[in-house]
Amino acid sequence: MDSTQYRLLGKTGERVSPIGLGGWHLGLPTVTEKLSLRIVRSAIDRGLTFMDNSWDYNDGASEIRLGKALRDGYREKAFVMTKIDGRSKQEATGQRSESLRRLRTDRIDLFQRHEVIRFEDPHRIFDPEGANAALVEARTAGKLRYIGFTGHKDPHIHLHTLEVAKEHGFDFDTVQMPLNVMDAHYRSFEKLVLPNLVKQNIGVLGMKSMANGIILKSGTVTAAECLQYALTLPTSVVITG
Repeated sequence: MDSTQYRLLGKTGERVSPIGLGGWHLGLPTVTEKLSLRIVRSAIDRGLTFMDNSWDYNDGASEIRLGKALRDGYREKAFVMTKIDGRSKQEATGQRSESLRRLRTDRIDLFQRHEVIRFEDPHRIFDPEGANAALVEARTAGKLRYIGFTGHKDPHIHLHTLEVAKEHGFDFDTVQMPLNVMDAHYRSFEKLVLPNLVKQNIGVLGMKSMANGIILKSGTVTAAECLQYALTLPTSVVITG
């Protein structure tokens, strides 16, 4: 991949590959560890820098395998993102520490609160003893660089989360959400959330460009067309397995 194709990650100033390597698939029982390591390293050798993962993917296998793949100089070539589920400060601190250990690194580039899918979630996250306090402390300590959140249920919950963050004087660096050719037909993240993120210069992470392959079963679009559609939107990264 030509370096001129890399995109800015919102207001962070970081330049990342427009395609991100999905981490869930790396730990699937049908994928051997040897194959997962080859997938990661082949992707990085070809210019992909953005690595997606999560604390809860395949009971930790996805993070462990990514950590192994990033040895031998590959960590320096990658922008590593992972996610945590914990809503309390205590839970988030424990999961963050475990992710660092599994990924074999002393600093994560981007930590995201995973699956913010209920209207009460942002209030729990921004409670004084909530997850955000743990991540802000970790950022101050140099254990992470940027903070974001993800969700895939309802664009109105994304908007609500941004409002709650603003009430607490906090600015997200990134937001992850589904963006695909079918999005406009129901609870559209593209119509409702995307303009808001662009206005605030928040890095846009698109996911589910093929809806886990369901869109392809319709026979109306190809995998390449699905990716091309998501990439033509003002996304920083389109994450795909």
